[in-house]
Amino acid sequence: MTIKVGLVTKEWPPHIYGGAGVHVKYLSEALLGLSKEVELSVHCFGEPRSDATAHEISPNQKTLNPALQALMTDLLISQDLGDVDLVHSHTWYANMAGHFSQLLHGTKHVISAHSLEPDRPWKADQIGGGYQISSWAEKTAYESADAIIAVSQGMRRDVLKAYPNLDPHKVHAILNGINTEQYSPRPDSEFLERNGISGSYAIFVGRITRQKGLGHLINAWKHVPKDFGLVLAAGSPDEPAIGAEISAAIAGLQAERENVWWFDQMLAQDEVISLLSSADLFVCPSIYEPLGIVNLEAMACETAVLATDVGGIPEVVADKQTGELIHYTGDGEELEVALFGRISELMGNPALLKNYGKAGRERAISSFSWDSIARETVSLYKRVLMES
Repeated sequence: MTIKVGLVTKEWPPHIYGGAGVHVKYLSEALLGLSKEVELSVHCFGEPRSDATAHEISPNQKTLNPALQALMTDLLISQDLGDVDLVHSHTWYANMAGHFSQLLHGTKHVISAHSLEPDRPWKADQIGGGYQISSWAEKTAYESADAIIAVSQGMRRDVLKAYPNLDPHKVHAILNGINTEQYSPRPDSEFLERNGISGSYAIFVGRITRQKGLGHLINAWKHVPKDFGLVLAAGSPDEPAIGAEISAAIAGLQAERENVWWFDQMLAQDEVISLLSSADLFVCPSIYEPLGIVNLEAMACETAVLATDVGGIPEVVADKQTGELIHYTGDGEELEVALFGRISELMGNPALLKNYGKAGRERAISSFSWDSIARETVSLYKRVLMES
């Protein structure tokens, strides 16, 4: 029996800006490789694509609050899901498409939990009252879903804590993955030279959002020895205020140091891989992170990782083996002091960083294959359909 699956996502190439979008891209590729078991159709937000069915609201509706825009897009998508056996939705933006499909067509609905609205209260700054709508949408979809996939055991615990009415047997942990053929050590000296990057440096890659902790890293870096450089591949601010705040902070740091480089626009994948491959250390100062796929990307590029121990990160970064973890207590100043201390120590020990990097790539290859993740996912699809 071939299962007809409608995969629903806000993000789809060329518009991928976060870990959930990366996850969907690679999961869909792996699922397409199981064509005898799964017939996959992808439904995304936005303008027409050649490899997915895109759904776009009308121009006058684009002035609405982002949460309302998402719900209206979900309504459009649900209309097109009548011929699938199961809907698999990703992030709250898309979850209600699966829920509406349940109600409209009687299809089964599986959710991948990449983050949780109750754990991101700062989003009220981003979308105002829309945060109450996104929180309602997520809760409604989760509590009626046939199964929920958490991208880490830590995330599974968070899901059950946020939504205690859920049946724990419906919440499953299937870890994120990494394509270690695409993400592999590929330094590009010409790219570095073209952008004026030289010397040893640490790197941050991520969106400009409170949860990524970029402000804490910038504050910590003020005290790091000036011999060490910092590359920031940071764009797509959640909202104008944090964008302006981070821009000012980076400008202040650059005024004091020549070796701070900021890429404020989305880089091509090869460029990110080049930067990761040439870095001495990847820093992930997140204060909230369900898994942190970017840590896997750095490890696959054979780069040592320094990260906080929040969410699912400890399931990816093996402390004192593939890098080091900093305990986050919830105190930002404590985190900044800890970051400054460990960055300074680690950047001064290139031999240790090299060992961490080699071990990180070995771990990425052995433990985070997309093929195995796709097979686990299909097994869950079959279980959900059998239970019907």
